[in-house]
Order: sequence, then structure tokens, then C-alpha cells
Amino acid sequence: MDVFTLQNPHLRMRVTPQGAALLALETADNRAILRPWQNNASFHPGESSLFPMLPLANRVAHNRFPLRRSQVDLPGQPGDPDGFLHGDGWLRQWEVRDADEQAITLQLRATEACGFDYQAEITYALEKNRFNAQIAITHVGATPMLYGAGFHPFFAKTPQTQLQFSAGGYWPEDPQHLPLEWSSNIPAALDFMVPSFPGAKWINNGYSGWSGIARLFNNENETLLRSNTPWLMVYQTPQSEFICLEPQTHPVNAHNQPGQPGLRLLMAGETLILTLQIESL
Repeated sequence: MDVFTLQNPHLRMRVTPQGAALLALETADNRAILRPWQNNASFHPGESSLFPMLPLANRVAHNRFPLRRSQVDLPGQPGDPDGFLHGDGWLRQWEVRDADEQAITLQLRATEACGFDYQAEITYALEKNRFNAQIAITHVGATPMLYGAGFHPFFAKTPQTQLQFSAGGYWPEDPQHLPLEWSSNIPAALDFMVPSFPGAKWINNGYSGWSGIARLFNNENETLLRSNTPWLMVYQTPQSEFICLEPQTHPVNAHNQPGQPGLRLLMAGETLILTLQIESL
């Protein structure tokens, strides 16, 4: 597996074209910002520090959705036979278009029989104490198709970690990890309007009305997350030493929600863009 190490006086990251995944993001003094890959003999992007989600984010109920007067049946994925989980971009081999000491651009050409037909580019770059990322997805096919995207970073977490972000509401989850009815009444255990400990509990919820800013506090260190979307997914397990703060262009299962919020029906040559910044303060 090819690995590229990029650094500046403040930050260091490791990137692989396999899944366009980050294997590490840390400060110059070796403090992990994102959970590092453990250098296992085999590699899966789910074990990485960050991977992209495209051409959709998260799950779609029954693995299908309506598109105008037709129905789209999504392909399955290894390990999740009932769903096109996180799309296919994180499971494909990308090509390096450009790379230098502080930035790398990866590209992917992908098609699926269901109608996805796209060219994607991801750029990861270091700028002083900030990590910048951008996904750009351009539809190539003659028939318009519905697109979405997201980033899936695994932030390093300790028992002292506190999380803060604002949101207007959230979706509880059902046993299949799909959203139940949206509610503006966020329970205290899942409300991070003021800095709060996520603790050692299961969290797997989407939030709407997100301001696009989230903060993690670890003792004297602060990490700031920014993205250009109002939807944020938060995920952790009771045992995990990470917490995922996942900016997405659409809520989970938006494909089957009224109005298909956040999704973009792209014609040939049209592009969807999602950005992410992680700043070490």
C-alpha cells in the first residue's frame, strides 16, 4: 500500500490512495488529532483516521430510493450486504494527480449500474495549524443522478474529552441504524450546546441545523472542526477511543425523506463540493 507523508512546522499527516484515506493526522510534537491507523497487516478504510463518503453518505433504507418517475436500486457492499454503506469511494483505489510536501490531490473515475457515473477529486492540504480537505464530484453520465458526500473523521478521544456544537434538532436511530422521526427536543445525553463529556456510551445520531462548527476540548488542547453543511453525524461506541464528527451534505436516508433534503440532482458536467477544516488550537 502506497503511503504519502506530508508535513509543515505544525502538523503531519499520512495519506494512502487506497480509499483516499488518512492514516494519521497529528501535531508536530506527536499529539494525535485523529485516531491513527494501527499498521495492521491488512488494511480497511474503516480502520483509518478519515475516509470520504461518496457518492452518498451513510445508509439508505432498503437500499433503494425514488428518482423522479423511477426507482434506483443501489448495489451492496462487502460486510454490509443490505446497503451501499457510505457509497463506493472509500473502497476504491484512487490515483494521485498532484502531490508536494504539504498537499495531495487524488482522483477517481467510477460508475455503478444504478446510475452513478462520476469523476471525483479530493484534496488534502496543510496550512499552518489547519488541515483542509475538499471533495468535488462531477457527474459524467448522460442521465441525471442524485449525489451526496461526506467526510468520516475519527477524532482521538480520552475520558477528559469534551464536545461542543449547536444544532436545531436530531434524529433518534432505529435498530437498523436508520433515523426515526426528527425531533427538536434533543435529550441531555446527546445535547452538546455547551461543552459536555460524550462519555463511554453508544452515540449514532444525525443532527440538523448545525452551525458548521464543532469543538473538541482535551485538557489544554482544543480542536476546531468547520464544514459548509448544516448536517452533522456523530458516532462512537462505548469502548471506542475515538468520536466521529461527520459532516454530510445530506441527512441519513435523505433519499427516502420528503424533498430529499441536501441531495443534488446533477446533470452531466455539474459538480457537488464539500469542504472540511480541522484546526489545532
